[in-house]
Amino acid sequence: MNSDAESGNPRVPIVCSDCETTSRVPLSDLADAIERHNDQLHDGDGVAEVDPDVADHIADLIARELGLLEDGA
Repeated sequence: MNSDAESGNPRVPIVCSDCETTSRVPLSDLADAIERHNDQLHDGDGVAEVDPDVADHIADLIARELGLLEDGA
């Protein structure tokens, strides 16, 4: 994730495999941006998503914080 220097709001990468595009949006706008893209371009199908590598990394961080992963994982 990148930080928006002016607002301090982290920017999250969104990818769309159908459109072959990548963009970065502020975390606070993430859900709306994905929903809007999918509604406008893909008839509401969940094609655009948070970059899977970033989503996996966030899930790992949360799992570690909750003690769901062993220290070596």
